[in-house]
Amino acid sequence: MSIINKPWDARYAGAVPHDSSYYAKCMLGGVLACGLTHAAITPMDVTKCNMQVNPAKYKGLASGFRTIIAEEGASAIWKGWAPTLIGYSAQGAFKYGLYEYFKDTYSNLLGKENAEKYKGLVWCAGSASAEFFADIALCPMEMVKVKVQTSVPGTFPTAFGPALATMRADSAVTRFPFGSLTPLWSRQIPYTVAKFFFFEKAVQFFYSNIFTAPKETYSKSTQLGITFASGYSAGIICAIVSHPADSLVSLMSKPANKGKGLGQIASETGLVNLATKGLGTRVLMIGTLTGLQWWIYDTFKTVMGMGTSGGK
Repeated sequence: MSIINKPWDARYAGAVPHDSSYYAKCMLGGVLACGLTHAAITPMDVTKCNMQVNPAKYKGLASGFRTIIAEEGASAIWKGWAPTLIGYSAQGAFKYGLYEYFKDTYSNLLGKENAEKYKGLVWCAGSASAEFFADIALCPMEMVKVKVQTSVPGTFPTAFGPALATMRADSAVTRFPFGSLTPLWSRQIPYTVAKFFFFEKAVQFFYSNIFTAPKETYSKSTQLGITFASGYSAGIICAIVSHPADSLVSLMSKPANKGKGLGQIASETGLVNLATKGLGTRVLMIGTLTGLQWWIYDTFKTVMGMGTSGGK
């Protein structure tokens, strides 16, 4: 009796099968990881966006906080928390869930040997593909969020319902709901590729050079500590890579830039300003954010019996 060997399948190469239930759980983990963290740092985001749009007035994180609170009240630093929570929850579902799906799909297209040989390319292609769809889900709420956070006080509603209604009613001017999709792609796809690639490389480094025993021999708290450290390191790189495009997204909502193209806004602002204004705040914000996102995601996966991400 002959034995038929089944072809290698990345979905069943690990300890936990990557079936539809697995991908669905990854999507839910992404909702928790991105939605909660982005909403939690809304005050930093409000300040950062205003530093990008009006750097002469908002010169630093601490002084920006004080200026916003002095002029608009303490609640103003939480402007835009609702579209942030909704938008980034949707983005997180596609970002993490589709990353796992595309990573397996591309690995299978390459085959076992090439998937291992070109692992970094698989990470990059998987994360870029996932982010393409994640940004479509995010874009409408991101446009509402930025408009709420950067408008001159009194000129635009800050409550979610009225803000959304105004964006819809004035779509010819605001370009709602997908007017910011191109700059969002230019910001988020490089960011996400860097986020996933450098996270995977950092985890690989830790387990290959520092924690060299088999991964499963370490406690869950140690594994999650490695997850956070790897995520924070990746976040710093992400912030630098994506900051110019992030500045453009914020500048698009500035009244003085109404009707202008991206090229004109970039030319008038200057590459140095696009790359540096608000960068320190964004590095702090994205480093912490990315570390926490990976920690929440892997904590959820651990609770679900799926284990932590990455390895040697």
